Amino acid sequence: MSTPTHRITNDRYQELRRILEVRRLEMAGEVKDKIRLVRTEGGLMSTRRVADVTENSETDIQDDIEFALIQMKAETLTKISAALGRLEEGTYGYCYECGAEIAEQRLRALPFAARCKDCEEVRENEQNRERVLESRIKAVALFGTPSI
Repeated sequence: MSTPTHRITNDRYQELRRILEVRRLEMAGEVKDKIRLVRTEGGLMSTRRVADVTENSETDIQDDIEFALIQMKAETLTKISAALGRLEEGTYGYCYECGAEIAEQRLRALPFAARCKDCEEVRENEQNRERVLESRIKAVALFGTPSI
């Protein structure tokens, strides 16, 4: 849904921009630190002789967790950049779906929020329904149609 441009005061604009920029710098730093840590640990592991399969398995799990954390932080960076774009357009702080103002408390917790709480809950419920349906379709494809 296209939301009309909303006017905000210059002070409010500067405050929102500062909040988003600070969050973006924090996230970028965390992503760089995580990548550096993974590379350092990966280099150390390759020079060491691994004792057993269990240790290898635990290392693989830890690597997967680290990668997932990096990926989540990178996605947050993308959301922050999108929020900065909305701020420039004059649509920041207003729900992408219904156009209502997003509660200040929500924006403080999630400065990159694009939807109000109600619209986000509807979206999450729809996504959950789609996941359940997909898993059922996959199960039927894998095991065939259940006989009655």
